[in-house]
Amino acid sequence: MTQALPDFERMWADLAPIGRSAASGGYFRQPWAAADQELRAWFAEQAAARGLGLTEDAFGNLVAWCGASGEPGAQRAEGEPTTGRAVLTGSHLDSVLDGGAFDGPLGIVSAFAALDLLRARGLRPARPLAIAAFAEEEGSRFGRACLGSRLAVGAADWSEVAGLTDDRGVRLGDLVPGGPAEPWLAEIGCYLELHVEQGRALVDLGAPVGVAAGIWPHGRWRFDVTGRADHAGTTRMEDRADPMLTYAMTALAANKQARLAGQRATFGRLEVSPNGTNAVPGHLRAWLDARADNESDLHAMVAGIQTQAEARAKRDGTRVEVTAESVSGAVSFDEPLARRVAGAVAGGDRARVRRLPVLPTQAGHDAGILQAAGVSSAMLFVRNPTGISHAPEEFAPMADCLAGVEALADALAELLA
Repeated sequence: MTQALPDFERMWADLAPIGRSAASGGYFRQPWAAADQELRAWFAEQAAARGLGLTEDAFGNLVAWCGASGEPGAQRAEGEPTTGRAVLTGSHLDSVLDGGAFDGPLGIVSAFAALDLLRARGLRPARPLAIAAFAEEEGSRFGRACLGSRLAVGAADWSEVAGLTDDRGVRLGDLVPGGPAEPWLAEIGCYLELHVEQGRALVDLGAPVGVAAGIWPHGRWRFDVTGRADHAGTTRMEDRADPMLTYAMTALAANKQARLAGQRATFGRLEVSPNGTNAVPGHLRAWLDARADNESDLHAMVAGIQTQAEARAKRDGTRVEVTAESVSGAVSFDEPLARRVAGAVAGGDRARVRRLPVLPTQAGHDAGILQAAGVSSAMLFVRNPTGISHAPEEFAPMADCLAGVEALADALAELLA
């Protein structure tokens, strides 16, 4: 085994304790909080150890650069074209609340290890390589998924998100300078992201690594349900305007509609006011995460859930308002790029290429944001035997992680050549 692969194990062990809860075993790596700052410092150390130039854009996205021909610290070699040549890889470092260890960091650790492996092989790249750590991918602090990549490509406007606040009232604009979309992505010719699989397809297929085909359309909708706060003991049931009843029926309706359609609908976050045990709530705010295999069915499902919520609200004497906070359309990854990646992973063996799993994903990724913005993108997935994601049980065996590093290195070697 080359030295690069044990380096993966060392880097993974270094990250393991950062942001981990002793109680649950899950991770709390929210953007720009203490654990995330420690991870960002680790990223800078890894870049420096490899002689890579490090930049941070106005939105907190970190990028480590290695110039063409492998010269350390160079964003591009002297005289090279400045547009669309570099190969970008990486992922994100932040997590959901009480999340798993692999979602995000696996792609970044694998990127550094793949670079080590390419150097050990003596590769002399013809194109620059960049490794990115995108900020606020999960949306766990400011409620906007893939916010760093959206801002970088101009898919989100800084003036509209600078005032977003976290649950402690901290403004996004107080943490990063922000501004117009920055030009560093003009340097990028293609993006390849390695990620732990968020499901069991590779387990069922008996394969450690697969290639992504595309991303389901998905989004987040905020349901504001307003009723009348009252006393839980003295107010008769028939005299109440209880938003909790409206919400409960809405959550059940979402579950039923998604199950019948074979899609996804989840209420996973809830805020109640006044949030007292002996009080009928006066206001409730809930967030719906909805995903479907096509955009028409996605919007039809959300509209159906809203219709049922409004019908129930009339019976309960409450009022419902629905706000779309972030909605992403379907993304099909660049097919020629995916074929090149698959061919490299399979060593050019056509039979192996045919056996390499090609999977759709129901989860959003920075790769989807870049692809939608016109940056040719592809993804590799590493097997997750639990099938669980966004939870402490998320897992990838070390042997599969190392297989992912080898696959990423093979694919990067093809793209950098």
